[in-house]
Amino acid sequence: MNDRRMKKNIIIVSIIVIVILLTTGAFMLFKNRESGPKFKVDRATKGDIKATVTATGTMNAVVNVLVGTQVSGTIKTLYVDFNSPVKKGQILAQIDPATFQAQVEQAKANLMLAKANVEKTEAALVDAKRTMERNKVLFARNFIARSDLDTSETNYQSATAQLSASNAQVEQARAALTYSQTNLIYTKIVSPVNGIVISRNVDVGQTVAASFQTPTLFNIAQDLTKMQIDTNVDEADIGKIKVDQPVEFTVDAYSDTTFMGKVSEVRNAPTTIQNVVTYNVVVKVENPELKLKPGMTANVSIILSDKKGVLRIPNAALRFKPAEKEAESRKEASPQKGPGVWVLENRKPKRISVALGISDGNYTEILTGDVKEGDEIIVEAAGGGKKSNTPPVGPGFIR
Repeated sequence: MNDRRMKKNIIIVSIIVIVILLTTGAFMLFKNRESGPKFKVDRATKGDIKATVTATGTMNAVVNVLVGTQVSGTIKTLYVDFNSPVKKGQILAQIDPATFQAQVEQAKANLMLAKANVEKTEAALVDAKRTMERNKVLFARNFIARSDLDTSETNYQSATAQLSASNAQVEQARAALTYSQTNLIYTKIVSPVNGIVISRNVDVGQTVAASFQTPTLFNIAQDLTKMQIDTNVDEADIGKIKVDQPVEFTVDAYSDTTFMGKVSEVRNAPTTIQNVVTYNVVVKVENPELKLKPGMTANVSIILSDKKGVLRIPNAALRFKPAEKEAESRKEASPQKGPGVWVLENRKPKRISVALGISDGNYTEILTGDVKEGDEIIVEAAGGGKKSNTPPVGPGFIR
């Protein structure tokens, strides 16, 4: 009886020891697995990618006319104000014309005097000619001396020259009259185009001086239904900008609305501010509802390429680079030329070379490479892994 009980106890103890050993082995194996490198993955998907170049710009009218004055004087009357619609030739303001009217009257009087002098000179010329003809007859009969004939001929020539001078004075007086009349006309400030008054820079009673520089009195936008955005694009991106590329933009006044436009001009004149070189890209915009106003700041996205339903991966996958001990081999851990992504194969990272397409800053298109939709791509290492700060490279990636 005791032997049987002893054997039973030995069997129970043996079973307990075996269970303990198996449990300990499983725990150690699980622990070893847990202590290995861990990775965060994301899937390759199909979706839309839109590559853009972003910039800021200012809304402006396509044609902006600065209306000034060519004469100096005091503003007597204003006929328009801010936002007034105007027609070509319409009077915008009147400069006090009193002084200029007096100058016109004086010029007219000078012209009349010059014409009277011409008549007087013509009479003197007739008399000098008569005297010369008479002296020629008398000299032929030896009634006068040769000197008297010479004097009469000289007087005739002088009268002829004086008539020419008087005629010139008439033309001079006529030109002075035209000049005075033109200045009188310029006292009326008229609109050169059809449009809307954007700004008015003068008030009644204000004196404007046009001696050295033409002062700007009004700013007229010719047509606010057609606007343009003057943007500044960095020199690193200007090579990607082409005429007729589509543009999306927003303004703070309508933050929930996306407006559309088109690149109309890429200007070659550079602008350098604090060693930063930019180029002016002009974007044409339709504004039929007159929502957009001159001076608004526009946040512009110039669309370089827009692809639908392409294979794409997160940009974080292109920045990932495993530690050397986590790579499948020394060969895989060594730097390789060209872009690539890392996948898990037998719980170890494996590099796959890929060719990249366009990027929208979050996702990058995969053109070629052994990557399919749904594949898990390593985007980040946890614990033993590390993230690389190297940015993704490839055609179409916009920094």
